Amino acid sequence: MLSWFDRNQRALPWRQEYNPYHIWIAEIMAQQTQMERVVDYFSRWIERFPDIHALAVAPEQEVLKAWEGLGYYSRARNIHRAASLLAARHGGEIPDDHGQLLALPGIGPYTAAAIMSIAFDRPFPVLDANVQRILARLTDLDRPLRAAGTQRLLQEVATRLLAGERPRLFNQAMMELGALVCTPRHPGCDRCPVRDHCRALAADVVAERPLPRPRQEGVRITMACVILCHHGRVYIQQRLPDDVWGGLWEFPGGRLKAGESPDQAARRELREETSFRAGNLRPFRTVTHCYTRYHVTLHAFFSNLGQCSHVPVLRAATDYRWVDLAGLSGFPFPAGHRQLVGHLKKNWKNG
Repeated sequence: MLSWFDRNQRALPWRQEYNPYHIWIAEIMAQQTQMERVVDYFSRWIERFPDIHALAVAPEQEVLKAWEGLGYYSRARNIHRAASLLAARHGGEIPDDHGQLLALPGIGPYTAAAIMSIAFDRPFPVLDANVQRILARLTDLDRPLRAAGTQRLLQEVATRLLAGERPRLFNQAMMELGALVCTPRHPGCDRCPVRDHCRALAADVVAERPLPRPRQEGVRITMACVILCHHGRVYIQQRLPDDVWGGLWEFPGGRLKAGESPDQAARRELREETSFRAGNLRPFRTVTHCYTRYHVTLHAFFSNLGQCSHVPVLRAATDYRWVDLAGLSGFPFPAGHRQLVGHLKKNWKNG
């Protein structure tokens, strides 16, 4: 495995010096994100926040903007909170103590083990999705990964394999093998350095390992929002902090109720959230996006504020702005609203 990794490892920027701060950020970014995207986001992040002190003093909005597009924004907020704690209690350094790492916001058993092994070369097995898949195939595991006791079994196997090896390189080799060779579909068994040890390959059941987990039903959501214009500016508001996209900005809107049309929902949501009343609604764009098991269709409408007060009554937001087209780029938006911002830049006609 170590020889294979030496020949085949990808040139990832956080592998240059194994800076603990870099390892931490890369591991959080890499969760449920393709590595090609992680490299781009990581490079921009380190340029903007070169160390923990710079991150700790940055406004949360800048942190969320740097994270924009990666999803799961609670991760970015936890990184920011953890950076403040590290600056205050650890001199801006990542501690090489497993327990202290687990005490930080957003760092669970997997991330703590990854930091301990990759940043500090300590013997902590790392069980990401790639490693779990490899172990399920090597051992011909005939139960779902989430079945009772399975994670403990995989932890025991990983610990035995790691014993006596170089943790930093071995854990990365396992993760790299899962990413490049022992892939979920169409694995390259003929190129695998441990194919002679693979029980699933010997039994011709590689495609069936690990056992698939029960398929979750997708949930379809239809929403509507209003792009409210006033003197060449548009209205945006900041979502509540405990919301699924807390702290991000949006155009006012929400889910359709039973029997509502998109334009009816847009009018109602605007009124309920801000007390503004929409004038003539003009269809703008319908966009779609997905997160976890939700598939969202978002209908957007243009409207002008008219002669009423431009100060809203906030009932579903913590703050608001009237922003010109160029200014929109400075705010972090959820995926659907970010698509609308992109369309606005291409089609803006001064409201």
